[in-house]
Amino acid sequence: MARLSALKKAHDDMEEWLLLAAESGEAGDAEAQEALESLAQAQAELASRLDETELVMLLSAEEDGQDAILEIHPGAGGTESQDWAEMLLRQYTRWAARRGFAVEELDYLPGDEAGIKSVTLRLSGPHAYGFLKSERGIHRLIRISPFDASGRRHTSFASVDVMPDAGDDIELDIKESDLRFDIFRSSGPGGQSVNTTSSAVRVTHLPTGISAQCQNEKSQHHNKESALRVLKARLYNMELQKRDAERQAQYAGKDAIAFGSQIRTYTLQPYRLVKDHRTGTEAGDVDAVLDGRIDQFQHDYLLYRHEQEHH
Repeated sequence: MARLSALKKAHDDMEEWLLLAAESGEAGDAEAQEALESLAQAQAELASRLDETELVMLLSAEEDGQDAILEIHPGAGGTESQDWAEMLLRQYTRWAARRGFAVEELDYLPGDEAGIKSVTLRLSGPHAYGFLKSERGIHRLIRISPFDASGRRHTSFASVDVMPDAGDDIELDIKESDLRFDIFRSSGPGGQSVNTTSSAVRVTHLPTGISAQCQNEKSQHHNKESALRVLKARLYNMELQKRDAERQAQYAGKDAIAFGSQIRTYTLQPYRLVKDHRTGTEAGDVDAVLDGRIDQFQHDYLLYRHEQEHH
């Protein structure tokens, strides 16, 4: 109701300023200018409220309101793709910061020379999963490699997986006897105390073979909690996919989230462009996108999904 009231107020404000602008047009330039400026502000406010309302309507699935667990893995290509994975990590961290979302690193494996071998994040904020589900898939980067002395153009790939965080609200029937815990040494940068104790934890759900690991904390207890959280998210995600299988079969977007299909290409050379292959959305300001301004891509993907599911 609060959203509807705000929308109605923004609409009424605009109507009033429209009337005043029309009347002050005869009164004099200064008054007319002031009324027009206020009218423009009221119009912008209404447009913003409408966008917000549309987004909330698009984020209507039960799981859309959950926090998100996001994983990034570089594709083949060593340092080149590990650096690209780190660029994506920065992109999502910046995006979260702009929205005021909390970011918790559950697992982090640094690259050998640069970049990262893998990272698992938990992003907490209103509709975190609903927004971030648009990012699931393969992201491709085309650029002149900073790691290639010959200055050749390279194509790198990284996969992003996003799952709703099941949290404590979701009831999942996980038997203690179905879980196997393996404790091992963290494989962080050499010589640091993170290596000296066996604190990293891998938990496997035996009936499904699904596993999760965490080696970010020196405390085995913390790592166990984080690994269990990721495992729970994976199992919850699997249940959601089963539930949605019939619905997904009805729309063409199904294969757009499969591993092996590129969802978005970021081109830095020979021209600069970010293109989403599902929606056709393009952005020329690549630096802004890599700095976390991915809202338009997310919005258009939600619209695309909505259209696919309701036609």
